[in-house]
Amino acid sequence: MITELLSVGIDIGKDTLHIVGFNDDGSYAFRKKIRRLSLVATFEKLPRCIVGMEACMSAHFVSRTLRKLGFDPRIIAAKYTKPFVKGQKNDYNDAEAVAEAVLRPNLNYVQEKSQDQLDLQALHRVRSRLVSRRTATINQIRAFLLEQGIAVRTGSSSLRNSLFAILDNRANEISSRMHDILIGLYEDWLWLDERIDATSTEIEQISKYDVGCQLLMSIPDIGPIISTALVAAISNGSAFERGRDLGAWLGLVPRQYSTGDKPILGKISKAGNRYLRMLLVQAAHVLMMRPKLWQNLSFGDWLERASKRMHKNKLAVALANKLARIAWSVLYNCTEFDNHTADMEAI
Repeated sequence: MITELLSVGIDIGKDTLHIVGFNDDGSYAFRKKIRRLSLVATFEKLPRCIVGMEACMSAHFVSRTLRKLGFDPRIIAAKYTKPFVKGQKNDYNDAEAVAEAVLRPNLNYVQEKSQDQLDLQALHRVRSRLVSRRTATINQIRAFLLEQGIAVRTGSSSLRNSLFAILDNRANEISSRMHDILIGLYEDWLWLDERIDATSTEIEQISKYDVGCQLLMSIPDIGPIISTALVAAISNGSAFERGRDLGAWLGLVPRQYSTGDKPILGKISKAGNRYLRMLLVQAAHVLMMRPKLWQNLSFGDWLERASKRMHKNKLAVALANKLARIAWSVLYNCTEFDNHTADMEAI
């Protein structure tokens, strides 16, 4: 019977979990392989301790389940556990590395997501996949037309408006089979438009009733899509100590390789959440297209000066970083949002 544990590491698989526990002196307490369905039954028999796991699919579910049992679960980014792997890679060594890494006092952990956050994140991922499929469908229509020697102006609206006119006017040049293929692709395009519109509408409805989203939409050029994506990713921003930490997590800061007191900065790191980074950079580009509105912004003077000395792409990244830092400050310092989050968790 195990009476005390220092930490437990879990390597989460699709059907099985490998767990490794350490005693207070750092020696092995156990090494087990369990089925997913026996997770609760296994941990109910263990003394309460720190439990580490890598950020992956179902990590948040496992974390919430163990927290209800009285454990202290902590989710770790996979890159932080690699230095602790001993020997060759296998599931037990991965679980042992997690159990050791979770004891590091200065390690940055992944914030546990609630079910509402996971649902909202799933909506964004579905929408992103649909948009990608729609772009691929449009490009395929263009490619097939180009194979017939027919070039269409750039832009989805140009293709949509001219497709049927092309099929009618070039009926002698396009075979009946290619005609049916193009019509089928166009129907796929329409179906994807409907799905994207339905998903976007659902996201907009959520943004109307979420306090955090309403606060974020007071920031210039942040609408329902960006606000809900931010809330789904960082909740109230408590995982970050300051706004610049969020900017670094999004990969909106220069990559650093410094040595000998000589700072060497390169291109942006592109670390962290690629989807959020893309949305914020797009919002920055839109804001840069309206210089007449800059004077009404709190950072308008900074933007005016920066536009004279920076390339537009570099300026867009800097502006996206500033929007991210403002968003963190709005979420982190709002007591009303904290109370709303606590109420939702209680429900």
